[in-house]
Amino acid sequence: MSTLPDVRGTLTPNRVLSDLTWLRVGGPADWLFQPADLEDLSDFLRDLPADVPVFPMGVGSNLIVRDGGLRAVVIRLGRGFNGISIDGTRVTAGAAALDAHVARKAADAGVDLTFLRTIPGAIGGAVCMNAGCYGSYVADHLIEVRAVLRTGEVVTLPASGLNLAYRSSDLPEGAVVIDAVFEGQPGDPAQLHSRMEEQLTKRDATQPTKDRTAGSTFRNPAGFSSTGQADDVHDLKAWKVIDDAGMRGATRGGAQMSPKHSNFLVNTGAATAADLEGLGEEVRKKVFLHSGIELEWEIKRVGEP
Repeated sequence: MSTLPDVRGTLTPNRVLSDLTWLRVGGPADWLFQPADLEDLSDFLRDLPADVPVFPMGVGSNLIVRDGGLRAVVIRLGRGFNGISIDGTRVTAGAAALDAHVARKAADAGVDLTFLRTIPGAIGGAVCMNAGCYGSYVADHLIEVRAVLRTGEVVTLPASGLNLAYRSSDLPEGAVVIDAVFEGQPGDPAQLHSRMEEQLTKRDATQPTKDRTAGSTFRNPAGFSSTGQADDVHDLKAWKVIDDAGMRGATRGGAQMSPKHSNFLVNTGAATAADLEGLGEEVRKKVFLHSGIELEWEIKRVGEP
C-alpha cells in the first residue's frame, strides 16, 4: 500500500471495525484515522495518495462492514468535531455530535429540532442520509454544511446544492463532513422536551431498541418516512411488505428480522456480516416474489465478503 502522510492524530493499521458498528460485525480496515483536529484532517487528505480510497465513518449506526473488511482508510471523527453552538434559532453541530444530543441541546435553548431525538447516529451521517422521522427531514432544516474535500480544501456547501432526497444526498466523492448548520422553529423548552419523551416512548414500544440493530433495514417503498400521524397509511411501508411475505422473525445464522418490528435486522449474538446481509437479501427476494416490490437497502453495506 502507498505510504501514508504523517499525522498528529491516531493512525491504526489493520483495525477491526466490528466494535465500532452498532451491529458488531465486520473485518479490518487497512487503516483507521482519527484526526486530532480540522487542520490534521485537511493536511492528511491533501497529502494522501490519490489511489488510496477513503471511507468516512460515523458511529456505525447504519452500517454493515463485511467480514473481509475494508481496503481503505476509514476516517472517524471524535472529540473536537462534536461541538454544538446555538445562535438564535440557528444550531451549528459538529459531524461527530450525536443526533439525540443535538436535539436535546437545541430544546434547552428553545429551538425545535426534536425530529433528531429518535434518529440513531451522528450529524455527519444524518446529513449524508437526509435522515428523518415523523414527517421531518434534515432537508427541512439544513442551511449548509462544511466539508473537507479529497484535496484537503475546506468548503462550505449550501443545502440547496446537495440534492437532498429520501435517504440520499449528493456530497462530493470522498468528502468528509465536519459540521452542519440547522434552522429550527422557536419553541418552549419544556414542551419540546415533553414531545421528545413522547417520541421515545412510542419508539421503544414499537422498535427493538434493546437489541443490536442498525435502525431501519430497508427504505419504505412509499418513498417517505412514517409520519406518526393517525392518517399514516401502511400499504407501502417496508415492515408491512416484509410481514406480508412472511418474513417477520426470519433467521439466518445469528441474524434475525426482529419479531417486534420486521424492518429491523438483529444480531442475536453471534451473527457474521454475511448472515446479516444474506438474510436481508433473502427478505428482498421473498418480498419481490410476493408483491413485485423491490426493497432498497437503507443500511449501508461496505467492504469485502
